[in-house]
Amino acid sequence: MIVRTLQEITDTERDVKTEHWRSKRIVLAGDGVGFSLHETVLEAGSINDFWYAHHIEAVWVIEGEGELHDKDNDVTYQLRPGSVYVLSGHEHHQLRPRTEMRTVCVFNPPVTGGEVHDENGVYPLIVLPNPEEEAS
Repeated sequence: MIVRTLQEITDTERDVKTEHWRSKRIVLAGDGVGFSLHETVLEAGSINDFWYAHHIEAVWVIEGEGELHDKDNDVTYQLRPGSVYVLSGHEHHQLRPRTEMRTVCVFNPPVTGGEVHDENGVYPLIVLPNPEEEAS
């Protein structure tokens, strides 16, 4: 069983801060559960380009309002508390929060916590060895 609080993650290696967003990685690949879970807070008025070429991401908006622009299909969605979107097709997308936006994000495959977005907004695929396979 894993039990963690956001408070104990704050200002650790699981707390990733960039110019326009902060992501607290609550569950990571090393926890061995098959997904990662993050709280991400995006700065009001920022423009954030992402493309998860190797991961499926589901996002639940908890607080704030903004827009999600699907750059592959040129469609813009309005986001507010209770909105959920899933990047099931690895869509290039842009988040434009009008107010500070707090989200809960789930990644599959899970991220390790060491990924950094490249110039295209992509996380590399990092796969940790399976401890059960190494033991056999």
